[in-house]
Amino acid sequence: MSRRLWLVLMLLIATALVVAACGGGESEPTQEEAAQPEAEAVVTEEAPMEEAAATEEAPMEEAAATEEAPMEEAAATEEAAAGEMAEAAGLTRDFEGTNLRVWFGSVGDEVGSYRNLIEEFTAQTGINVEVVQSPQSATDNLAQILQFMGAQSGELDVYQIDVIWPGILAEHAADLSQYIPQEEIDAHFPAIIENNTVDGKLVGLPWFTDAGLLYYRTDLLEKYGYDGPPQTWDELQEMAQTIQDGERSEGNDSFWGFVWQGNNYEGLTCDALEWQVTEGGGRIIEPDGTITVNNPATAAALTRAAGWVDTISPPGVTAYQEEDARGVWQSGNAAFMRNWPYAYALGNSEDSPIAGNFDVSPLPQGAGNRSAATLGGWQLMIPQYSQNAEAAAMFVRYMAGPVGQKSRAITNSYLPTIESLYSDPEVLEAQPFMERLYDVFTSAVARPSTVTGELYNEVSAAYFNGVHSVLTGSATAEDALLDIEDELIDITGFEPGPLTTQ
Repeated sequence: MSRRLWLVLMLLIATALVVAACGGGESEPTQEEAAQPEAEAVVTEEAPMEEAAATEEAPMEEAAATEEAPMEEAAATEEAAAGEMAEAAGLTRDFEGTNLRVWFGSVGDEVGSYRNLIEEFTAQTGINVEVVQSPQSATDNLAQILQFMGAQSGELDVYQIDVIWPGILAEHAADLSQYIPQEEIDAHFPAIIENNTVDGKLVGLPWFTDAGLLYYRTDLLEKYGYDGPPQTWDELQEMAQTIQDGERSEGNDSFWGFVWQGNNYEGLTCDALEWQVTEGGGRIIEPDGTITVNNPATAAALTRAAGWVDTISPPGVTAYQEEDARGVWQSGNAAFMRNWPYAYALGNSEDSPIAGNFDVSPLPQGAGNRSAATLGGWQLMIPQYSQNAEAAAMFVRYMAGPVGQKSRAITNSYLPTIESLYSDPEVLEAQPFMERLYDVFTSAVARPSTVTGELYNEVSAAYFNGVHSVLTGSATAEDALLDIEDELIDITGFEPGPLTTQ
């Protein structure tokens, strides 16, 4: 095809297309025209979407407002409760920036029991608290406190002291009745307040009380056919031997029947006094000052205990303190244990092999036909040498008041000294055993600390060293008791006499 003919043909085709585009049929929209209805459609679609979004957002905002309202109300309620708690505990910011140093124990999980309380106290008051941990041995603990007191040291502002020490430390203590409202003091058991009052001075505010308990493995008693814990020391010995023999025959050569505190320290005074009283042997020194420790019943009690060593109890039990006994028990290697209430919560902790498989009961009876638990417990004392007595008193009121005692009862099974807490639903839900053992510690046996006063430490040392000589086989019970009696006469100036009280 020639070039001219090709051009003519292209011109005819273009003309035909123009005619068709301009005819009476529906024309194709231009690009702008085509875009217009789409824009209108978008606007039309966006309108209901915006309306729907607004409709959805409204209830969401209402729901959020509805949710935030109770949350804000709850926060306000908690804040109000915290304020009331702070006010009830006498917490203020009057001493903000003060630094307190306190002498606290570390047996078991004591540190865990008071750490959060101290943090809350600091948050509420602005008072900084540094904990200096005391020795676990009560004997070593007292020796160090006496060194501080002898130097009239103001280095520490609050001391945790044993229930038997108020008479020893009274001359160095501030009178807490000058700092603590009487109604708060009256909330504690009167007998313990009386114990802590020396010549009219309130030496220490009770923090928690104690009494010796018998811990027993419920699963093992059931396994070996026993219906419940032993009622007498003879039953304990028989049950402990049976369970020990059975567990060892199954391959556990580390298993023992009974663990307790046998080291020559204050803990042994507690254990031995329980053996002595349950056998009808009196209280070492009676409340009237008569020395009665040297008697056949006490000799029988000590001889029986010596027979446990290396039979149902480890040979090393004569070096055991509380945590040594608990270590064997909580690892699952003992059927019975004598210890304080603090071991209950630890035994039921998440990582405890015996959690849920043990219970507690009063200690067994002896020939005296009664159970006996040595009264324990700790108090908070402010030395008169503290330069921060008012801030320290605020701390003592908080820690030993309802807030501190309830917290430690729930988390660590420390027995409160505030009577109302024994009917507190939250306490009893967490530690139901406390209600059952209420009578155990209210009728517990006191060591002769009141009658001997500042001489008690020497009296106790003479007693536990003599008892230890029996347990280790270096002396008979009769010879040891005669020596103890002579020492007590020299220490106190009291006279021996017949046993007339049980």
